[in-house]
Parts: sequence; structure tokens; C-alpha cells
Amino acid sequence: MSAPDTSPLLRALRGDRPDRLPVWFMRQAGRSLPEYRAARRGTAMLDACLTPALAAEITCQPVRRHGVDAAVFFSDIVVPVRLAGVGVQIAPGVGPVLERPVRTAREVAALPELDPAALEPIREAVGLAIAELGPTPLIGFAGAPFTVASYLVEGRPSRELALTRALLREDPSTWHALLGWVARASTAFLQAQIEAGASAVQLFDSWVGALSEADYREAVMPHSAAVLAAVRGLGVPRIHFGTGTAHLLCALHEAGADAVGVDAQTPLDEAVATLGSRVPVQGNIDPQVLGAPWAVVDEHVRDVVRRGAAAPAHVVNLGHGVPPDTDPDVLTRLVALVHSLGSGSEPSPERGPPVAAETTS
Repeated sequence: MSAPDTSPLLRALRGDRPDRLPVWFMRQAGRSLPEYRAARRGTAMLDACLTPALAAEITCQPVRRHGVDAAVFFSDIVVPVRLAGVGVQIAPGVGPVLERPVRTAREVAALPELDPAALEPIREAVGLAIAELGPTPLIGFAGAPFTVASYLVEGRPSRELALTRALLREDPSTWHALLGWVARASTAFLQAQIEAGASAVQLFDSWVGALSEADYREAVMPHSAAVLAAVRGLGVPRIHFGTGTAHLLCALHEAGADAVGVDAQTPLDEAVATLGSRVPVQGNIDPQVLGAPWAVVDEHVRDVVRRGAAAPAHVVNLGHGVPPDTDPDVLTRLVALVHSLGSGSEPSPERGPPVAAETTS
């Protein structure tokens, strides 16, 4: 069963401003938690994602420890690629690595379609997590077509994306066929999570900021829009997030998002001015600030909340994922601070409450 629509997160994503600012963190179920490292010990990343009891346990860990307002499903954006039968692994310290990159029309045509039955471990893991979470919402997610396609083309993470951008420009028909395949796989991945009880979803486009707005609108946006449109009728709010996307914020919203995630490089009030006064925003604490003295963290969080007050609703999050070396106590203390600021429309000038010493489960 999905979380009730009265939860602070779901109210905010639908444009309301609840009495308490909701907060969750991207990569909150990850390497910063000692209980995560203990649970994952000896298990490869994609194997952990496809072991339902383990994936559910990791999904719930940050809610137990930090008191965040939502869990995010523990998985990876290349899981549907793997489940479709494409050879891919998550190499430690590297990221997704393909056995054979996909760069030609023949290679794209040979990509196997994802069988919905292969998503049963995803449905089971979501169901197990929701049984423990109770009224706390679970956020499902998928990789956006551009970012997943970039891994398929490059064969591994690449900041330059030279091969990806070359395919986009030099062979548009193959490019669109590839993104169409990814869109279908990501859609099926999202649908499985929603049907199993996810209360909201986020479409991640980590690398799309490398494109101009013109290239995005012509070569990428139709495919992201297809994913978001396919889950529109399932009744859950849809968040669209990318990094380096100050110039793409309106396009990310126009693709079909109910709320837009803002990276740490874009001041939140400027993002609100760009998007307009009707679009809920998510973000955008700088992950690198988490390692600073608490006084610096406190001031930065309050500034983000003040800037977010310009939006109709604000979900507090980082501008990207939790760094693996983050002290978990800082995140717990940050959640308490955000919750102490009420609705965020008139942030309290007082300091947030202290946090007790760390305990481990």
C-alpha cells in the first residue's frame, strides 16, 4: 500500500506547503552508512539490487537512522539494462561498465526488449520495503534515456561524452532508436515500482547538462517525455532531476515533471524565478558542505530554505548524491534542523536542535 497523500513529501510534490518541510537525500541508502556497508559486504552492487530482502533492508536503513520523510528505492539506473539481458557490471570506483558498447544501428537493433516478468525481484523488494515503511513514502526511480544511453555508447562513465554526442549528431536515426529502447526499459522499471506501491518517482538525468537546450529539446526531450507520460496515469508525483541543468530547467519541467530537482550550482531562488511560481522544487544543499564545521552546514541549509521559500512548495534535498565519506550524524542533525524550520516559508532564526551520539543498529 502506498503512503497517504497527507505525508509532507507528497503534499509538497503536489504543490502544497505542509507544516513541516520534507527532506530526503539522493544516495541516502549508500556508502555513508556503516549498516549499509555491513549489509553489502561480499555482495556485488547489481546482485544486491536484485536480492529483494537485501534491497528492501538497505532502502529502509536511512529512514530508521535519519528520520527522513521518504525512502528512495535502493537500485541502480542500469538495473533494467541488466534485466533485459545486456552485459553490464558496476565496477567499484568506476561505475557502470558494459561488456560490449552499443554504437551502431545493428547493435541497437539487437538490444533485447525487457520482459516484464524479469522485474519480479523489483516488485518484491518494493513490497518488502513498503511493509516496513508504513506511512513513510517510498520514491521509485529510473535513469533518463540520455544518461543511460551514454553508458551504453561510451561503455563506461565519461564526462566528455564524446562518442555519445557524436552519435547524436552523426546518426540521428540510430540515436533515436537507442533512446527509444532505453525509454521503454526505464518506463517498465518505473511502472513495476509504482505498481508495487511506490508513492512518487524520480527520473535521473545525471549527464544531460552537457547538452545545449536546442540539442536537448530535439534529441532527448521527446524520449524523457515518453517515460514521464507513460506513468502519468498511475497517480504518483514525478520529479525530474539533472546536474548542470540551469539552462534546461524549463525543458525538464515541460517534459512532464510535477517537480524539478535543482543541482547545487544553481541558487534555488534563481531556479524558482526561471521555472515560475507554480512549480515545486527539490534541492539543493551542496553535498561538499556536509564535511564542513556544523556552523557552516547550518548557515548553508538555512540559506537554501530561505531561497526555496519563493517556490509554491519545497522538498529539501542535496544538489546531488551523499558523498561516501559523509558522517551519518551530520545527515541526522541536518534532518532535525530542516524539520525545526517549520513550513520553510518563514524560517526560524534559531539554531536547530543538537543530536544525540551515534548509535548503530
